[in-house]
Amino acid sequence: MYDTIVIGGGCTGYSAAMYARRLKLKTLVLEGQRGGILAVAGAIENYPGYIRIDGLELVEIMRKHAEEYEAEIKPEFATKIAKIPKGFRITTAQQTYETKTVIYATGSEWRKLNVTGEREFANKGVHYCALCDGPFYKNKTVAVIGGSDSAAKDSLVLSEYAKKVYIIYRKEKIRPEPVNLKRVEEKIKQGKITIVNTTNVTSINGDKKVTDVTLDKPYEGSTTLPLEGIFIAIGHIPLSDLAAQIGVKLNAAKEIIINRRAETNVEGFFSAGDVVDTDFKQAITGTAEAVLAAYHAYEYVSKQSVMAT
Repeated sequence: MYDTIVIGGGCTGYSAAMYARRLKLKTLVLEGQRGGILAVAGAIENYPGYIRIDGLELVEIMRKHAEEYEAEIKPEFATKIAKIPKGFRITTAQQTYETKTVIYATGSEWRKLNVTGEREFANKGVHYCALCDGPFYKNKTVAVIGGSDSAAKDSLVLSEYAKKVYIIYRKEKIRPEPVNLKRVEEKIKQGKITIVNTTNVTSINGDKKVTDVTLDKPYEGSTTLPLEGIFIAIGHIPLSDLAAQIGVKLNAAKEIIINRRAETNVEGFFSAGDVVDTDFKQAITGTAEAVLAAYHAYEYVSKQSVMAT
C-alpha cells in the first residue's frame, strides 16, 4: 500500500509528488496526460525564479525534481476511486492500487463553445491550443474566441504566424493581464489584431475545412466573417468527476471544495490546482497548494500510524 497516490501529471501533481517523497512518503503518480495544460501554455513569465521559461520546459523540470526524490511515476489514467477501510483503492486500465491518502490534481480541460460546426470541424479549422496548432496558419486569417488572459496570449502567438487575427468576445472589453493587454494593443496598432466586441459566434461553417463563422450581430455590415482557423479560449472545466463519485463535495462550478490545508470533506483525500475552488489559478498557486496537500497528507499518515500502534 502506498502512503499517497497523486492523480494528475501537471505542475501540481509533480510538485505534490516531490514534496511527498521529501517527507519520505511512499508515493505513486498516475500522471495520465503528461504535463497537463501548462505543457502547452507557451511562454511563462510569472513563475518566481524564471524571468521567462516555456511551459513544457517548466513542467518537465518539476517532473524531474519528483524523479530525483524517487517518486514512482506511471503514465496511467485513474478510472475509478473507491473508499476502503484503510484508505482508497484506485483503478486504472492496467491495474489496481491501494493508498492511505490521495492527492487529487487532475486539473481541467478546455471548455467547449457548443455551437454548430465545433465538433464537425475539430482539427479541421477548430482548435483549442494556439501554441500547438498556430504554425499551421501561416499567412492565414484566424480568430480567437474569448476575452481572458489566455485568449490574449493565444492571439499574440497566432499573430506571429497569421496575417490577421480577430479576437471575438461577448463583452465590451477583453480582460487580460496588463502586460498582455499592452502587447495586444501594440499588435492592434500594427493591424495584426482586431477586436470584435459584444459579439458571439453562433455557428462554425465550412465544407471539408472551416471557411467562416456566423455572428449574432453584423460586423462591418455582415453576420458572416470569413476565417480559416478558429481558436477557442473560453476557460476550462475542472476534471472532478472521479472525486465526486466517492462523495467529495463540489461547488456549483464543479470545483472541489478545499480548506487552507488542501483537505476535502473526505478524510485522507486532498486536492490542489486548477480542479479546486480557489479563485486565482496559476502554476504558482497550484504548486503551493500541492505542497500543502503533501505536507498534510504526511501529517495524516503519521497520525494514523501512531493510532495503529
